[in-house]
Amino acid sequence: MALRELRLFDDRALHLPCRPVEAVDDRVRALLRDMAETMYHTQNGAGLAACQIGVLRRLVVIDLGEGLLQLVNPRLVGASGEQLCLEGCLSFPGRWASTVRPFWVSVQALDEWGNELLLEGEGELAKCFCHELDHLDGISLPDRALEWIEL
Repeated sequence: MALRELRLFDDRALHLPCRPVEAVDDRVRALLRDMAETMYHTQNGAGLAACQIGVLRRLVVIDLGEGLLQLVNPRLVGASGEQLCLEGCLSFPGRWASTVRPFWVSVQALDEWGNELLLEGEGELAKCFCHELDHLDGISLPDRALEWIEL
């Protein structure tokens, strides 16, 4: 495992759509481990998309304290409700924004072994899913910010 350098602010990788992963193999699993280590090494990191370390592939790791989720080719397949959120982003350190996200979402993905997953989340997990999946489409926090918040 290795710590990876985070891409910050206007880095081009944060504004480009990520390509699907063709095969879940040892290289993908190693990258997911690096992503998790990088996320855990940061302060308050709850999720990380591959583009945030400069890799334009559809990979996400999330841990809200209930165990690590490693997602390959995740996509949103359902959403309902609405919530006003306070969001930060590892690629925009020290910045916080208010956003509106669905209250509940359903996400389809593969796990680190290529097994199909159908995950549901509400509240904080729904927000995190949406935030990380936005990254995979080249959408970052400033694109969703209703207003910037001083903390």
